[in-house]
Amino acid sequence: MTAYPGRPDERPDDRTGPAPVDGTEPPTGPDGMTRRQLLRHAGWFGGAVVLTVASGEVISHIADTRGTAGTAAAGTAAAGSGTTASGALRFVQVSDSHIGFQGPANMDVAGSFSEAIRQVNSLGFRPDFVMHSGDLTHLSTPSQFDQVRQMMTGMRTDRVFTVPGEHDSIGDAGRAYRRTFGKGTLGDGWYSFDTHGVHFIALVNTLSLEKLGHLGNEQIDFVRRDLAGLSSDTPVVVFSHIPLFAMYPQWGWSTDDALRVIALLRRFSSVTCLNGHVHQLFTKTEGNITFHSATTTAYPLPKPGRAPAPTPQVVPARRLKDVLGIRTVGYRRGDRELAIKDERLA
Repeated sequence: MTAYPGRPDERPDDRTGPAPVDGTEPPTGPDGMTRRQLLRHAGWFGGAVVLTVASGEVISHIADTRGTAGTAAAGTAAAGSGTTASGALRFVQVSDSHIGFQGPANMDVAGSFSEAIRQVNSLGFRPDFVMHSGDLTHLSTPSQFDQVRQMMTGMRTDRVFTVPGEHDSIGDAGRAYRRTFGKGTLGDGWYSFDTHGVHFIALVNTLSLEKLGHLGNEQIDFVRRDLAGLSSDTPVVVFSHIPLFAMYPQWGWSTDDALRVIALLRRFSSVTCLNGHVHQLFTKTEGNITFHSATTTAYPLPKPGRAPAPTPQVVPARRLKDVLGIRTVGYRRGDRELAIKDERLA
C-alpha cells in the first residue's frame, strides 16, 4: 500500500496505505516500549468487523485493496471481489492477534487467529479488504511479525491493511513493524486513501507509552492537511489501535490529544472511528461521530474498572470461544445506522 503524500488538490480518486507483506523502513518514531511498560499493558486482541458502503454513502467501512503496493482504482476493487451490490464496498476488521502470547488466558493464540481467518473466509462473500488494527504481535520480534504476515496471506481478500499496536513497538519505536508492514506510509506509519467515494485515515497512537495513547503534532498536522480538500459530505472512516475517545484513561484506553483530530472531523456529516486495544465490544456516538471498539479473538480483558489492571482474563477452556468472536457490519443506501452482527468464534 502506498500513502499519497501530495497536497489535497493533487489527491487522486483512490490511494492506498502501507504494503501488507514487505516494505522499506520509514522514519522512526520517538519512544519504544520497555519490558516494564509491556507488563502494564499485558494483552489485547480485537475481532472482525465487516462493513458495507453503497453508492458513496457511508457509515462504517474501510477501504480499497488490491494486489501490490501502489494505486488502486475505485471501480476495480469491487470487480471480481464477490460483492453482491453494484457500487457497494465491504471489508473486515481484525485486531489484537498477539501472535507470540503464551499464558493460561489462551494457550494457542495462533490457533484462535487461524479460526478467525477461517471464519472471515466463510462469510459468504470476498471482502474488498481486511484491516488489522494493531497488536499483530505480542513482543514485536521478527519471527512473530513474519508469522502473522504469513497467516494473513491466507485471508481471501484483495488487500490487507494494518496499523500498529503498542505491542508492535516494543523497544524499537515500531521500526520492526514498519519494515514488515509500513512500506509507503508517512511518519511513524500513518496514511490515508479514497475509494468508492469514502475517505479513509489510518492513525498511529501507540508510540508514546507514558501518555498512551498519543498522536502528536506531526500526525495531527497530517490529518489537517489531508482533510482540507474534502467536501463536508464526504464519508470519513478513521482507524486507530487505541480508542480516540476516553473509554477508560486510567488504563490507557484513550488518546490524550484526540480532541484535536475530532475537532477537524466535526464538519463532516458522517464519521466512523474503529479501534482495537480493549478486547471487547463498545460503541459510543458523539454527534456526527460514532466510535466502535472491536471484540477479541485471543483472550478477554476485564470491563473498565472491574479489575486492578487490564490483564488477560482466564475463563474455562470450554467457554473461551464464547468470549471470542467476529463482527459483521453492513450499510445500505438510505439507512441511518450500521447493521451490526456479532458472532462467537466458530
